[in-house]
Amino acid sequence: MSGVRVERLGPAETSLVADRIAEAFMALDAPRWLVPDEGRRQSVLAGQFAILVDHAMRHGLVYATADRAGVAVWFPSVGDPAPPPEDYDARLAAACGQWTDRFAHLDKLFETHHPHADHHHLAFLAVAPQRQGQGLGSVLLRHHHAVLDAEGVPGYLEAASEMGRDLYARHGYRVAEPFHLPDGTPFWPMWREPAR
Repeated sequence: MSGVRVERLGPAETSLVADRIAEAFMALDAPRWLVPDEGRRQSVLAGQFAILVDHAMRHGLVYATADRAGVAVWFPSVGDPAPPPEDYDARLAAACGQWTDRFAHLDKLFETHHPHADHHHLAFLAVAPQRQGQGLGSVLLRHHHAVLDAEGVPGYLEAASEMGRDLYARHGYRVAEPFHLPDGTPFWPMWREPAR
């Protein structure tokens, strides 16, 4: 996979990135609790992800493989924190409708378990379903890990599946005790120290 090019994206590709994440995340357990209506699940997820990807375009780093099959969204949390997304509550309600409270619950859960030490937070790593298992996620991880290692900055993420947890472990992340949604769905907080 060394021939795969990674590019930093700009705001014009916000919808593409949000749609790619929603498509990839449909196979996970958490979205079934967040949006019980299977027919509306992907569009609601894409709407909520668009808020966060838009925020990352301004205050974070959004990368994709050149063919846009894989995307990664990082938020640096070093020094002064970034402001919250503009008009977040209203935008969340518009995107999530009757399930807004569930997304707000997830936000609170993530906030409660988020570390305070300086780090970069991998909010999303997503690969198109038909391209999964081909190493694109690893390419995206290695791309930003090179930056983290050069700057001596740790990485943090919440793995939403056992497969994701195992992938991140292979890339140097240490797993902590999981926390859970009300239906028991786990998230594994994971931390990576920079390579010396």
